Amino acid sequence: MDLEIRRKLLDGLYAVDPAQTKGKSILLFDDLFRSGATMNAITEVLMGQGKAASVRALTITRTRSTQ
Repeated sequence: MDLEIRRKLLDGLYAVDPAQTKGKSILLFDDLFRSGATMNAITEVLMGQGKAASVRALTITRTRSTQ
């Protein structure tokens, strides 16, 4: 799926309670890294709405690219 389409599908999908994340360092797990769109969308919400101090990401695997 095209990266821009994935971004549009994820827009506004996530929300966070700042009382739980404000000023905290967050470790974000994802089982499969494809385009990074999901992690980017969640990170933006955690840093913006959630006021997290930092977000780090960890994935188990990534998809193969034929490009």
